[in-house]
Amino acid sequence: MAATGQGRTNVRVNVAGAGSASVETGISVLDHLLALLAAYASFDLALEVEPGSADAEIVGAARALGASLSGPLRADGARGYGSAVLPADEALAHVVLETSERPAVFSNVDLSQARVGGLATDVAARFLDQLTESAGLVVHVRLIEGSETQHVLEAIFKTLGVALASACAPRTGAP
Repeated sequence: MAATGQGRTNVRVNVAGAGSASVETGISVLDHLLALLAAYASFDLALEVEPGSADAEIVGAARALGASLSGPLRADGARGYGSAVLPADEALAHVVLETSERPAVFSNVDLSQARVGGLATDVAARFLDQLTESAGLVVHVRLIEGSETQHVLEAIFKTLGVALASACAPRTGAP
């Protein structure tokens, strides 16, 4: 169990896993998106967030996952960067990331007016801000195509999973 400043979380990540996920954040849409991330990254993920406000649950999940990935992203021999492009129905997203001492998110996606799973918040932006800060990443997210909010979110999280898996993978040559 780890304290995130927003409540307590339990998190275990195996970056050399098979993509199984047990996620209980209190927000069903976030649970679904994190299960997609784990499946596409082939990470085994167990994440439980203490119930609280939706914002606290998003922040808690992102901080816990980021902190647990920080080590594998910086492990001796880890690539430390990754990129992927994937669809979810009509949506197509591109995510590029790299470990950095100056974490930041750069995105052309604005879902601030969208309501997803009853939430009037940009789940992706809030989650990515906290994940990058905790993991120490620079992340660029580009929505190439897409209008359906759920599909846009799925494309982003699937692509994020593949890019994270690539960044945690061993280097195979010169960067």
